[in-house]
Amino acid sequence: MDRTRLPAALAAAALAISGLVATAASAGAADTELARNGGFETGLDGWSCTAGSGAVVNSPVHGGSSALKATPAGSDNAKCSQTVTVKPNSDYTLSAWVQGSYVYLGASGTGTSDVSTWTASAPSWQKLSTTFRTGASTTSVTIYTHGWYGTPAYGADDLSLLGPGGDPVQTPAAPTGLTAGSPGSSSVPLSWSPVSGATGYNVYRGGTKVHSVSGTSATATGLAPSTSYSFQVTATNSAGESPKSAAVSATTTSGGNPGTGLPAHALVGYLHASFANGSGYTRMADVPDSWDIINLAFGEPTSVTSGEIRFSFCPASECPNVESLADFKAAIKAKQAAGKKVLISIGGANGQVQLSTTAARDTFVSSVSKIIDEYGLDGLDIDFEGHSLSLNTGDTDFRSPTSPVIVNLISAVKTLKAKYGSDFVLTMAPETFFVQLGYQYYGSGPWGGQDPRAGAYLPVIHALRDDLTLLHVQDYNSGSIMGLDNQYHSMGGADFHIAMTDMLLTGFPVAGDTTRVFPALRPEQVAIGLPASTQAGNGHTAPAEVNKALDCLTKKVSCGSYQTHGSWPSLRGLMTWSVNWDRYNQWEFSKNFDAYPWS
Repeated sequence: MDRTRLPAALAAAALAISGLVATAASAGAADTELARNGGFETGLDGWSCTAGSGAVVNSPVHGGSSALKATPAGSDNAKCSQTVTVKPNSDYTLSAWVQGSYVYLGASGTGTSDVSTWTASAPSWQKLSTTFRTGASTTSVTIYTHGWYGTPAYGADDLSLLGPGGDPVQTPAAPTGLTAGSPGSSSVPLSWSPVSGATGYNVYRGGTKVHSVSGTSATATGLAPSTSYSFQVTATNSAGESPKSAAVSATTTSGGNPGTGLPAHALVGYLHASFANGSGYTRMADVPDSWDIINLAFGEPTSVTSGEIRFSFCPASECPNVESLADFKAAIKAKQAAGKKVLISIGGANGQVQLSTTAARDTFVSSVSKIIDEYGLDGLDIDFEGHSLSLNTGDTDFRSPTSPVIVNLISAVKTLKAKYGSDFVLTMAPETFFVQLGYQYYGSGPWGGQDPRAGAYLPVIHALRDDLTLLHVQDYNSGSIMGLDNQYHSMGGADFHIAMTDMLLTGFPVAGDTTRVFPALRPEQVAIGLPASTQAGNGHTAPAEVNKALDCLTKKVSCGSYQTHGSWPSLRGLMTWSVNWDRYNQWEFSKNFDAYPWS
């Protein structure tokens, strides 16, 4: 070895080491804290928690004076997240201090491999940490923490994302191309062109913000008939909100209150007019004056797909005490003269109808018209059950259905409405499976085994909401359903009817997607559907519980464990299956309705 060169070698090594240190130091200096409000010292600023699951608490905390407490409930895992601007092809370290059982920390949208880490149990504060590298075109990632279904609340604090900061986000430009579609009596559809860099949009009506959406369309609802409105839209992202777009005006139509011939609070019942069962046959003339809408059960299809509907008056061989056809028609006219409405109900448990072609749609219209004309009826009740809407599995947005079964049904009903005019009474009696269960599931997708037809009535109700006189969902034969409180409610008690009706009168995101909010119906369009006796269906509700539900919904008293999002004194009333079963049960249901103090 040449000893004379050792000092030079050492010097060179020292220079190399110092260069490495300098390089490492400069790399470390380039890393910045990118998580906004990771210590939750300014509340939930910057964070979005699913289903309102997150809250800021002052104890326990890991650092500072605040921490996150998030509570899973039902099918919600209490996920709290924020989107952060990053640089492509860069390395990042994500960490957080957590406390609780089954707490997860992760990042998605990395452009490479999304990452997560978790702990099954952290009785005291425990640090979770993971790293990731962004893809070649990645400019933002979503960081999150969440718990697990059915577990207690978890805590998170001092969440950190270290790495090179991305290019500053610019406030987006004002949207262009704002257009109003064909208005209804209480709604106006709006659409506009996408804005580069926008992550969301705000809709303004008369200068007041009324909607926040992620897409380029929205429907303004809750409007008054025959009224002009002005709308504008802004674009938003993490940098702020754009200026407002140019305004567009639209005037709602005049038909905003279908079914004005009904009393303020109405009782609806189904009359077994085409068949007999254990409840016995009830003549039309013997239906008490308590009933304001009488639905003739049922008009049934000649086949599932033909679209042809026939109504067969109950034969004497099956209904020994049946009146003559002439007396039946005369009794209908007498009911109408007394201010009652008599409708033909299409469907029922055995009446599956699938209007999968335009020919079936046209046959449906002509055959239903024939029944209405022959018996001099006031309108139509849609009571499709089972698989009548089964081809809805391809639809993912209730506002823009594509399934022929759905599209043709909507078209057929609108044609009937146009034919008979503003006095035409339209009611619907879907099962909770096809309406409220859309809060959890709707359209095609990995629903964990849940039938994707759940919520299949939503596009029909939404498209016909300006023509709809009354929606009375069957709050029975359904099992437990989750309400807006993310708790399951069981049939037969006041809470179930309160929770199910509150969803209709408040509106709800479908399948947990806040960009697809099913708008609230007007309270005069809504009645509660119940079985008239224990023999009439699962979920029979005692009169005292029915009254508690009405008290809570119309007066916000006697609400029990479920707290509504408002009170609706103009709630239309009750529906029951059926007049016949109520007679069998000594008219308990209708007598209770007559005695209820609405004000």
